Amino acid sequence: MNEKESNARDRVSFGAIASAAVLALIVIVGLVMYLGRDTGSDGGSGPVAAAGSGASGFADPEVDIFGRRVDVPNDPAGQPLPQQPSDQRKPSDPDWLTAAPEGTAAPHGWQRIYGASVPFSTSDGPSHIEDGLAVGYSHTPQGSVLAAAQITYRLNARPADRDLYVRQVRVSAQQIAAYDKALSQDRLPEQQPEKVTRYFVASDAFKVENYADDLAIIRLASRGPVVDGKQLWAALRLVMVWDAGDWRLKPATSNNAQTEYVESLAGWTKW
Repeated sequence: MNEKESNARDRVSFGAIASAAVLALIVIVGLVMYLGRDTGSDGGSGPVAAAGSGASGFADPEVDIFGRRVDVPNDPAGQPLPQQPSDQRKPSDPDWLTAAPEGTAAPHGWQRIYGASVPFSTSDGPSHIEDGLAVGYSHTPQGSVLAAAQITYRLNARPADRDLYVRQVRVSAQQIAAYDKALSQDRLPEQQPEKVTRYFVASDAFKVENYADDLAIIRLASRGPVVDGKQLWAALRLVMVWDAGDWRLKPATSNNAQTEYVESLAGWTKW
């Protein structure tokens, strides 16, 4: 790690949740830091759960590190909730960009998927599990936010999930080649250990900065530490593209990668 990277790491290492947010950024940027380091045989991968088992229902709910409920689906890939498309917001609605998707505040709205907490709605998806992937998000701001949280956290929990990377991230042939090379060299964990995934908790709020039919720019605010008596949140910027009937994550570049720390969620939408 060079001096610039070391200084950046020092600035954000003041809390476990902040560290988790940084890990999220590592994957979103296109696995640059994973692909550029030698993790060796002890790269931290843990047991790999079977994807898309087809099981239904839920086990007993658990509690995350902040004492919040998180449900555990019997299918490790997740349990989509019954959808009510009539609950989706319309462009003419005053809260088109600011409304939360329905159902995320109710039981089963946040599920632990491969160790990470991800949102499931009753209005905007995901509507089903396909080959172990959560798919079927509404073509709305709420659908783009749900997809962003799902894809980001799943990929952080399972960096070696090639299907997820290829199908739900807008990557180039060159990026896929680099990814496959890293896979062949065992440089990507199949499953992050619990000591890492326990910090992949539900974000507290989101903000839709810009929305169009083909692209959405959003932020997810994840709770960080309390500094000088003030609660901080790590606000991670994500870019989503509408492609082939669903939302996909666009890897960040030096031009659009942004993580900042905010002291207030005023103007944000809470789940």
